[in-house]
Amino acid sequence: MLEHLWNGWRAEYVQRDSKKMNGSKSIFTQILESGMSDHESYIVHRGTTCFVILNAFPYSPGHMLVLPYREVGDLELLSDQEREEIWVLVKDAVRVLKAEYSPQGVNVGINMGASAGGSVSQHLHVHVLPRWGGDTNFMVTVANTKILPESLQVSADRLRARFVEMVGG
Repeated sequence: MLEHLWNGWRAEYVQRDSKKMNGSKSIFTQILESGMSDHESYIVHRGTTCFVILNAFPYSPGHMLVLPYREVGDLELLSDQEREEIWVLVKDAVRVLKAEYSPQGVNVGINMGASAGGSVSQHLHVHVLPRWGGDTNFMVTVANTKILPESLQVSADRLRARFVEMVGG
């Protein structure tokens, strides 16, 4: 059974603009259509057909998602332009993570479909997250709880600035 460690600072993110959200659309589409600023929504970089956003429930600080603006669930449904840009942004996200967080490793992955672990299976997204030796600790094994040493806003500010520096506005 998963235990939860209270993180009151995240309530605002989870609960905000819920009246604007439409349950039939992915959370990513809802965010894009909500009118929230990139600062409010934790979008750290925008491309032409794809964008980069922080994972609202990160495994580690700096955990980003790269995805198309268009809600599409499978790789084979991406347009040629989306397919090309998503992989360029994944590469850029890895470079940004390495420069900003100096991780010992990086996980890059896609979970397509609910059975594969995709929590938002109708909107394809690529996970890019920094890893360090020992980045899981006794809390995960004993209490089944993750501890994050940095708020989403701090991570977003760091990554957004690094994207501007390394990739451009």
